[in-house]
Amino acid sequence: MDTSKKYTQLEEENELLRLQLEEATDTINAIRSGQVDALVVKDANGAHQLFTLKTADQTYRLFIEKMSEGAVTINENGIILYSNSKFASMVDVQLSKVIGLPFSSFVPDESKDIFNEMFKNGWMGDHKAELNIKRGELLIPCQLSVASLELDEGVSLSVILTDLTFQKETETLLKSNNQKLKEINLELESSNHDLQQFASVASHDLQEPLRKILIFSSMLRTKHSEEFTDVAALHLQKIISSAHRMKTMIADVLSYSRLSTHVTVLEPTNLGDIVQEVIEDYEILIQEKKARIFVGKLPTIEVNRGQIRQVFQNLISNAIKFSKPDSTPVIHIDGQIGENGQVTSDSSAHCIITVKDNGIGFDEVYRDKIFSLFERLNTKDKYEGSGIGLAISKKIIDKHNGSITAVSQIGEGSQFTITLPLRKPLSKSQNRRAL
Repeated sequence: MDTSKKYTQLEEENELLRLQLEEATDTINAIRSGQVDALVVKDANGAHQLFTLKTADQTYRLFIEKMSEGAVTINENGIILYSNSKFASMVDVQLSKVIGLPFSSFVPDESKDIFNEMFKNGWMGDHKAELNIKRGELLIPCQLSVASLELDEGVSLSVILTDLTFQKETETLLKSNNQKLKEINLELESSNHDLQQFASVASHDLQEPLRKILIFSSMLRTKHSEEFTDVAALHLQKIISSAHRMKTMIADVLSYSRLSTHVTVLEPTNLGDIVQEVIEDYEILIQEKKARIFVGKLPTIEVNRGQIRQVFQNLISNAIKFSKPDSTPVIHIDGQIGENGQVTSDSSAHCIITVKDNGIGFDEVYRDKIFSLFERLNTKDKYEGSGIGLAISKKIIDKHNGSITAVSQIGEGSQFTITLPLRKPLSKSQNRRAL
């Protein structure tokens, strides 16, 4: 019998709790939806106070409930009169339990001074500050925006909380990446220094013994040629040829390394004049090969004269060097401004230069590979060179904010296409002034 009574009592108590929960839920929903205009809250002394929202503030409550930020309204004692669901989720407390709590209970000790200053000044004007909010044992970085809110019984304080967790994580990641970038830059500076040291060694220490090899080898060939057998003379010739190739390679490596360390100074330059200078330099080679070079009208653009001259030297010498044994080398060099040949005031205007030959050509699968350092598609016994000329040309064009591409077929010649801006690109400050 007693057991039956206890069970009945428990059932009644459970039903009462269920009804209270439903009532509390209905009350919270009514407050959130603006159906309730007043609520009773205990103050710091345990006394009950009645707070009412103006009818116009019902719209305010509906609005902030849909916000992605946390939002609370607090009275002059710092008691939470209203909270949206987002804030309850941020602090991981049931919404029904948030209302009536002092807002400072969610502020950690290290952030209390900042909050007290905001709470003090917020009644007189809008204020913003960053501080942490407690979520159990965790701290959530937030930006608080406070502003006064007019209620029937007086002014309350509206607090909007923006969770800065993702932003702080991003800032931390950016700081980490910036630190790594600094370390990489230091390594690059160190590498550039090593490169400069290598350039110095290559230009002096390496070239001096090489110069002696060439001098003494040449002396042996000219003064003691009768003492050599045919095999020994052949070996001596191979030594001299290899020394000359090494000399060329060292000079090319130096040229390539200097492109990384020297500032490119651009000035208006007639490309046609540069091509004519190169043709004059190669006059003897052109006559020997009976090469025919046709040059169209080339524009005047802002470039580094010496560097662009080296590009044309490499392309023209390659076109002559890799000619077919049974054919006269024919080279066509043409230029065009923009896509339609019209010069505009647009800073992005560019010109297109083509260098086309009828030489041995190469397989299309190698069209990108040919611009790599020391890349050779032909054996050095058939065609001289270090295999660095096109790599230098590409680096020069890259430094001019341009591009160079190649198309070819084996036995059908090659065509190199260079795209260069007509003018030096504007700096960021110049761009802003132009806008």
